[in-house]
Amino acid sequence: MSKLFLLSIFIIVLNLLSGCKNIESNAAQEPSKATCIGKNANFSIEFFKANNQGKRYDRGINHVVIFNPQSEQLDFKVNVGLAHKLYAKDKQGKLSKEYVPKQFREIITDENSKLNGQTPIAAINADYIGTDNKPQGLNISRGFEYSGAFKNQRSSFGISGGKFKSRKATIQAGRRKDEILNYNLVGGNGRFYRGGKFKDICADLGEFACKEATNRSLAAITDQGYVILLVNDAKANSNIEFSQINQELLPDKFDDVLEGIARNNCLGNIQEGILFDGGMSPGLYYNNKIYVENAGPIGSVFLIYKKSTNPG
Repeated sequence: MSKLFLLSIFIIVLNLLSGCKNIESNAAQEPSKATCIGKNANFSIEFFKANNQGKRYDRGINHVVIFNPQSEQLDFKVNVGLAHKLYAKDKQGKLSKEYVPKQFREIITDENSKLNGQTPIAAINADYIGTDNKPQGLNISRGFEYSGAFKNQRSSFGISGGKFKSRKATIQAGRRKDEILNYNLVGGNGRFYRGGKFKDICADLGEFACKEATNRSLAAITDQGYVILLVNDAKANSNIEFSQINQELLPDKFDDVLEGIARNNCLGNIQEGILFDGGMSPGLYYNNKIYVENAGPIGSVFLIYKKSTNPG
């Protein structure tokens, strides 16, 4: 009888431990309230690091900025490398376009990077750059266009103009039919999400860009309108612990990290995704710190600003 009693107690303890493990496992799969920013109506912008499963990790290789384009607290602008003031016109009244090479830290801190006297809170490198230092795709800064030869062929990422509550993020090729969408756009190349469907674009990129120049800079949009900016670079200016799930990304893994980020932060489903210039160009800046930068000149940068709370 005593043996049967002890066996019964042992089985009960095992069942309790198994139940606890199941509860822990289920809890681990559910995003915590602290990270479920997609359900916060007042959410504007946040930076964190993540591994290749999209889980927050302070030694992650993926440097992530998530923002809500409809936040009243945010504003946006595009900058390109120019030898003169952005939006300046020549004697004929045409937009001046004297392009010069600028590295990431220059193009995000020069006079042209300011908006209403404010410096950006966040920035990411964007368009591919030609040998003439001119951006190659479609680049528009608050309605003024600085584009290259591939502006109609390659896709671009951008945030519309208009009142903050109606602002919209888009990724598509060429100018948008609705002119208000052509307000802040940056060129890119390598669209790996279209209408919610993921595509491994390794073959499209070619051997070098797919498997050798594996530092990545990209943007994605969810079906709830949130934007994910991500730079994956082993040379980042931050602490990284490399592992099987925390390393440079090949194109067939883009969906793993993005869908993980979207799921873990309650952002909805990924709808559109685009690469920015890789190789010697990826750069990411947030809140007075450059987390990633490379030695190459930058075609264009997408800039985010926190609106001043001071009167006037």
